[in-house]
Amino acid sequence: MTVDAVRDVVLAHGLWMPGIVMAPLARRLRKRGYRMHVFGYAGRRGPLERHADRLVRFAKEAAGGKPVHFVAHSMGGCVVMAALDRPDAPAVGRVVLLGTPVCGCLSARRLALLAPGRWMLGESRGLWNEGNRPKWPSNAPLGVIAGSRPSLGLGRLMGRLPGVNDGVVRLDETGVNGMADRIVVPVSHTELIFSAGVEAHAAQFLAHGSFKR
Repeated sequence: MTVDAVRDVVLAHGLWMPGIVMAPLARRLRKRGYRMHVFGYAGRRGPLERHADRLVRFAKEAAGGKPVHFVAHSMGGCVVMAALDRPDAPAVGRVVLLGTPVCGCLSARRLALLAPGRWMLGESRGLWNEGNRPKWPSNAPLGVIAGSRPSLGLGRLMGRLPGVNDGVVRLDETGVNGMADRIVVPVSHTELIFSAGVEAHAAQFLAHGSFKR
């Protein structure tokens, strides 16, 4: 099966969010002819490896062993990367990450300075330590969409974030060595999963492996 023939798309949500928040994005992509599958997980409970193991099995079952695309928001992108770094990773067409802080997350580290914040982050806390830009673990084309509207989000509550950011994640925290393309759009972190414009960019990448500008 060629990449362009892949029609199954697995969506993965972010920390603190239920799978239902991906419904608007799923609906828009479904109208383009994709078969949508929403992967749900408890972001603050359980190690990343457990979420990745479940995602591998979910993706294989959802598509009957055929290649799948992935579109993931925030922490969901970390889960996808961990899943694709496994020897039993599913066959993949293309991947789009929406505001995923793969290099750590300053706003989460600030939140972790407070006891309630540490409870909120749970077992995800270690993911947000500052780190080097990771290497993309798959041969599948990767597209990254980052937001640049800091008017809303956790980062605003915990103090001003330096540089371009979406209110939670900084642009510098979204870079992956080996990504095929990256685009910055004027939306906040949460708006990344509700914006029709972001969906159009994601659909463009799933279809062509690059963003249209």
